[in-house]
Amino acid sequence: MGVDRDGFWGLVEDARGGVDDTVADPDGVADALTKLLGGLEAEEIAGFGAEFARLQVESYRWDLWAAAYLINSGASEDGFDSFRGWLIAQGRETWEAALAVPDSLADVVDEDRPEDFEGFDGEALLHVGSHAYKNVTGDEAAYWKAVDAQAPDLPDLPAGKEIDFDDEDDLHTHLPRLAALYLDS
Repeated sequence: MGVDRDGFWGLVEDARGGVDDTVADPDGVADALTKLLGGLEAEEIAGFGAEFARLQVESYRWDLWAAAYLINSGASEDGFDSFRGWLIAQGRETWEAALAVPDSLADVVDEDRPEDFEGFDGEALLHVGSHAYKNVTGDEAAYWKAVDAQAPDLPDLPAGKEIDFDDEDDLHTHLPRLAALYLDS
């Protein structure tokens, strides 16, 4: 028995429940989620990982990457992966709103970043499944094999119309609210 989309988001919501500020502390969500997954069977953990991978594929889009680029003052491919981990830590409602309209993230992020701000980074979320699986079975390689058997491959290029991250007019056109927060200040 695997974990379906509703089960995935239920686990994320349970993990979020123990974290005061998920925007600032996605690692807290990752820690709580790793513990929750540790109480599941190996097959369920792999199902969680496969659903996570499906969400990563669905969110591999130019418009969302442009949002990450603005919000984090840049976003490499790895940075975009970590940003999407952070976005998962914000819960299903925020995730779905961001995929529908990436500019909606203007309602979530704080544009007044502290000087030591390192970005909206949820890299730890990318590893919760493999860590929990290894804790339960001792075999992380089997986790990746099980996930790969269930999940689609990431496409070579993001979906949608390409956005030039270095063109402020293009960013303003596609993400007017985020561009106003991060480019016009």
